[in-house]
Amino acid sequence: MLLFRLLSSLVRHGRLCLIDARGGRHYYGTATDEEAPVTVRVTDPALHWKLGLHPGLYAGEAYMDGTLQMVEGSLYDFISLITRNAGLGHLSPTSAFVQRFGVGVQRFIQQRNPLDRSRRNVAHHYDLSRQFYDLFLDADRQYSCAYFPKPGLTLEQAQEAKKRHIASKLLLQPGCHVLDIGCGWGGMALTLAQMADVRVTGITLSKEQLAVARERAAAAGLDDRVNFELCDYRELPGRFDRIVSVGMFEHVGVPQYPLFFERVRDLLADDGVALLHSIGRMEGPGTTNPWIRKYIFPGGYSPALSEVTPAIEQAGLWLTDAEIWRLHYAETLRHWRERFLANREKAKALYDERFCRMWEFYLVGSECAFRHQGHLVFQLQMARQVDAVPLSRDYMIDAERQRPAGRKTRAA
Repeated sequence: MLLFRLLSSLVRHGRLCLIDARGGRHYYGTATDEEAPVTVRVTDPALHWKLGLHPGLYAGEAYMDGTLQMVEGSLYDFISLITRNAGLGHLSPTSAFVQRFGVGVQRFIQQRNPLDRSRRNVAHHYDLSRQFYDLFLDADRQYSCAYFPKPGLTLEQAQEAKKRHIASKLLLQPGCHVLDIGCGWGGMALTLAQMADVRVTGITLSKEQLAVARERAAAAGLDDRVNFELCDYRELPGRFDRIVSVGMFEHVGVPQYPLFFERVRDLLADDGVALLHSIGRMEGPGTTNPWIRKYIFPGGYSPALSEVTPAIEQAGLWLTDAEIWRLHYAETLRHWRERFLANREKAKALYDERFCRMWEFYLVGSECAFRHQGHLVFQLQMARQVDAVPLSRDYMIDAERQRPAGRKTRAA
């Protein structure tokens, strides 16, 4: 049977027991003293061929439907075992074929994000209840990778460190006007305004995020210096001294990269500085996991740097600094996963059991992608002029150490 052959070739390290829909037990891999064995049950006979043919889609759907069940070990134990064995490879021959021969066509279809589609994609994920996101995010509602410069930081401390780290790269000066592309619930914009005497304009396509961000600016007494608008980067007029974008670029799509960086160039002052923070991949161009694309981030894609830097060059921008974060997002997702599971009943009260299973699968799968499958975060600093930033990057370290963390801003 296809599923059994797939698991036999895939699982080499760790021990997996599969209970099939007829009650038969099948064992794969080798037991170790370090890891407890994992046992899963499938209750739908159709999963015998579905999971063997296209596990990237059907495993998540089966877990949502309750036809893929954890018997021994957790969902994290199961997905971690599978992804550790798969590594940067493919879960099935079908996935390998699609990756090899269908990348270009798929990306054009899946990642072509004109304005109307971008609005729908954003609403699908970010217009969920604000109470739901409060169940697992930090108090500032930072829904992007935190920064763990030393062990043992709390999620709140690591998210605060992320914001200070980004601010150190922006070379903020009194009177600067900062543009925050994809401002989320406003935490980055409010933090920058508190750290330095700057004005900030934040733009988002999420009506729910916009409402929360404006409420927070008013509550913090910053609505005279921080302005939030429902606007797309393709529509925005004006020029800005600084541009920052955190966790938005994953929604742009490869076909729009040239336009995105052209807009960054046109919106940036001649002596301005821009900072892009995005998820990426180390193994080269690929495609988005089909389950993630269908249920979590329609139109989304995490690019390889080789797909990003040509568009920066073509736009005539200087790439003045690049930094790669490897396991920081894995640790961020661990915190989110643990908090979500601790508040699972509250999430179920807001939505339902199937939604909770979907969200758990998303958080677990994403964490394992960063631990075992080559996902990373990159920060790219850009400028229009060669001398827009100092010759040595020591200024970043000095600014990060000297700049006070600022007042904590809680979500409204």
